[in-house]
Amino acid sequence: MKKQLGTGLGILALAIALTGCGGSPGASSTSSSASSPAASSSAASSSASSGGSSSSTSAGAAELKTASSSFGERVVAANGKSVYIFAKDAKDSGKSACTGGCATLWPPVTTTSAMPAVDGVSGTIGTIPTADGKMQITVNGMPIYFYSKDEDSGDTYGQGVGGVWSLVSPSGSMVTPSSSTTPSSSSMGY
Repeated sequence: MKKQLGTGLGILALAIALTGCGGSPGASSTSSSASSPAASSSAASSSASSGGSSSSTSAGAAELKTASSSFGERVVAANGKSVYIFAKDAKDSGKSACTGGCATLWPPVTTTSAMPAVDGVSGTIGTIPTADGKMQITVNGMPIYFYSKDEDSGDTYGQGVGGVWSLVSPSGSMVTPSSSTTPSSSSMGY
């Protein structure tokens, strides 16, 4: 009982702290067709299963690849987890609009490589510096993120959150959710 109460209070405190996350809009959306869910995965680190922010892999291994979901083909990290674009990020700005509490809920997908390897991703791949000195991966000039509530490689719980978070298509555009699959807005969407 105490653990559940503590967890609930922690989530509430995080939600309150995250309500101020914002930035300038700068991304466009395109639609993606639906297909059956599937998951590809590789060894997921304990930090990734708790919403960790690293997608680093050994040299030569793809740090980003594609996988199917109910929303269509999407980009996933080497650990198989979905990656997202934040609509409040400005394309090619070289910085993330998701900071502080936002970055706790939506950790950046990071790399140790100046040229992250990809498999099946046709969007332009790059990196930008994070506040803590790491390199965050970008697709078509937009920083990409994990969603801390996605626990398994097939999860896509961040799709459509707050109307500003979207899965990334292999071409690097935002995956637009259909009205029948859009999750309800939450105060943690930003």
